[in-house]
Amino acid sequence: MDQETKETYRPIVIRKYATVLKSCRNLISRNDIRQIRQAFDIAVKNEKSADKLNYKELIRILDITLIITQEIGLGRTSIICAMMHKTVEKDILSLDEVKEMFGNKVWQIIKGLKDISHIYATQQIVDSENFRKLLLSFAEDIRVQLIFLAEKLYALRLADDLPEEEQQKLAQETGYIYIPFAHRLGLYNIKSEMEDRALRYSNPKVYKEIEQKLKDSKAAREAYIAQFTDPITEELDRRGIKYKMKYRTKTIASILNKMRKNQVEFEEIYDIFAVRFIIDSIGENEKPDCWRVYSIVTDKYTPNPRRLRDWISVPKSNGYESLQTTVLGPENRWVEVQIRTERMDEIAEKGFAAHWKYKGGTSDSIIEGWLNELREILESNQENAIDLLDDMKINLQDKEVHVFTPKGDLKTLQAGASLLDFAYAIHSNVGNKCVGGIVNGKNETLRYILKNGDQISILTATNQQPKADWLNIAITSKARNRIRQFLNEEINHQADIGKEMLIRRFKNWKIEFTDEVIRKLMQHYKYKFALDLYHGIAIGKHEPSEIKEILTHTEEKTVTASFHKDVKVIHSKKTDEDVLLIDKNVDNVDYKFARCCNPVYGDDIIGFVSIGEGIKIHRRQCKNAVELMHRYPYRIVNTQWTNDGATSYQTVLNLMGKDEAGIITKITEIIGKDSHAALRGISINSAEGIFDGNIVVLIDNTEHLEQLISRLKHIKGVMKVNRHDSMLE
Repeated sequence: MDQETKETYRPIVIRKYATVLKSCRNLISRNDIRQIRQAFDIAVKNEKSADKLNYKELIRILDITLIITQEIGLGRTSIICAMMHKTVEKDILSLDEVKEMFGNKVWQIIKGLKDISHIYATQQIVDSENFRKLLLSFAEDIRVQLIFLAEKLYALRLADDLPEEEQQKLAQETGYIYIPFAHRLGLYNIKSEMEDRALRYSNPKVYKEIEQKLKDSKAAREAYIAQFTDPITEELDRRGIKYKMKYRTKTIASILNKMRKNQVEFEEIYDIFAVRFIIDSIGENEKPDCWRVYSIVTDKYTPNPRRLRDWISVPKSNGYESLQTTVLGPENRWVEVQIRTERMDEIAEKGFAAHWKYKGGTSDSIIEGWLNELREILESNQENAIDLLDDMKINLQDKEVHVFTPKGDLKTLQAGASLLDFAYAIHSNVGNKCVGGIVNGKNETLRYILKNGDQISILTATNQQPKADWLNIAITSKARNRIRQFLNEEINHQADIGKEMLIRRFKNWKIEFTDEVIRKLMQHYKYKFALDLYHGIAIGKHEPSEIKEILTHTEEKTVTASFHKDVKVIHSKKTDEDVLLIDKNVDNVDYKFARCCNPVYGDDIIGFVSIGEGIKIHRRQCKNAVELMHRYPYRIVNTQWTNDGATSYQTVLNLMGKDEAGIITKITEIIGKDSHAALRGISINSAEGIFDGNIVVLIDNTEHLEQLISRLKHIKGVMKVNRHDSMLE
């Protein structure tokens, strides 16, 4: 670097370094300054080679550090980590040396940042297992996230110099990962800037169009804001209320989102800006002072009651506090107004970092709870990376709902969360055993969608366990992860049973249990993993006789064809094709009703030619039937009922309701009064005021079944009656 360049950049470095120290003066001592200087000297030494100093890299380090101090509000530890991150990454300084010089906390954060750099150096982050590793790095210390976000924001600010392909990649990652994290951490300004810069590179044409329209309308917008705020500020001044008034224009990204959502043009969006009143108030006066200003605003302009947001009584989980309302201003235009104190405004701008400052330097319990939840989610190595990515993105971005435990403790979940999600938020074991709950004094099912202010008590049963369809009920990543984890464990358990069954069969058949034999079965059934084969055997999907035929090299189609010769297929006058007519008088046809779906007269059915057990009759929508039709279409027999059906058909009903005195008697009486129905079995479990169980009944047909279900549903206390189709989709 020549003398002229040195004279140009050296003063900039000195000035920026001084600004860094000044920007966090209130948070550091003389010893802190000494440590920061030590870290910066190491960075300078790292960037010096052959008596030449890389001033541009030092400016980059200082600019990132300024984002950390001025825009996020972090202090000494984070400054040291940001300054030394690249030095450790290049292995000029070891992590052990860092620990010796600066202590465990700096070591832990720099280790997290180094892990992130390694992840980025290997593969893409989006849609890969590396996203999980990235989250693991974040979960160690929240400052890893914050420093990382600062580095990404700096990269976005300088992205104009990057090739278009790299701009697109950075925009994609920003939208998928960094913006949701900034949102979850309450970093409003950083989130907004990232949204705009990502849009600038992902859709430059649209970005420039909206940017130009904002510039063209700026003068008219500022004139309207002055017209709107003058009556309010006059009243605030008259009452001696100390305040600051700001206004912000919506980001280009949020304007575009609104245009798309409402299917309108730019000119049709009237709430392009929001007015903010920041009050000089502290301590116990904060809330009443905010409501005083709210009263003044709504005295001047008519509020929209549906748009009042009271985030000072119940703050958001990211610490955000503010009163927000929308009022009808001059020219009948809706205007958003935000009312908050200086403290609330700093937290709204800088998120949790500002929270720590106002809580005496200790981390906030809410974010610690969130990080603990993140660590729990990441414990499962079997978690699908794509599922995790989607679940976490939803959790990070969605709005929230605030509910209460019976003791009055506040729980915050994402909007749309169910009672099942709440159960898992209490504890994983509570979620696994949940059968319902009492919400505001009323019994509700697992599917109940939480509403703000609900008071909830969870009901559990010892025999309850997670089911596959719970994944359609739960939306929080913690709940979904725990359900998947249980189901995976259950599959592994069933697979162990299936393997033992297969080993015993092989001994009886004098067949050696080898990898080659298992591969042959996997290839036949189109399984990628032996685990799936064993699981299929355990649940009865594959019959032992069929497996034996496969392994003894008997051709399937030959066996099937010879079996067809013994089947009497009757031609129906009502159709143009051969079908098997099911009635009680069919001769020479060995058929059975499949126990997985219990067909009843009137159901849409098919027949499957099994080996050794005749024809199995399935309901057409049965999961097993769908799979059999896909795999063995040549073994499917078109089947239909005749008018001369059997006298009764067995089916299983699942019931759930309030465990009240005499309710089981009422259920059995309804069945007993039905001359065409017969009770063949009952299994009921009860826990914490809720019963759940199955009853086995004989009925005539599907119409009769629907009538019986309807009568059972009308019994007071019965909450649910369904046909028990454990094997149906």
